[in-house]
Amino acid sequence: MKAMWNGETIAESNDTVVVEGNHYFPASALRPDVIVASAHHTTCPWKGVAHYYSLAVQGQENRDAVWYYPTPKAEAAHIAGRVAFWKGVQVTA
Repeated sequence: MKAMWNGETIAESNDTVVVEGNHYFPASALRPDVIVASAHHTTCPWKGVAHYYSLAVQGQENRDAVWYYPTPKAEAAHIAGRVAFWKGVQVTA
């Protein structure tokens, strides 16, 4: 699977986990040079508290486009150490 935004591959892996239609990539597959820490958080009733990164690619920013659960609830333990995408990030095979 490949995640692309603004014409660049930002993550690529053959090891993704699909939850609620979203591909969760290993965090190590995410290019560290395109992420910016974000203070944004949301809560999912069964996964826990999501943290976010923004993307910075070719001078453009996509705020809070990457999310992850640093300490997911037991039901979502299989996505620990993984990241998922939205806000225009295209995930394709």
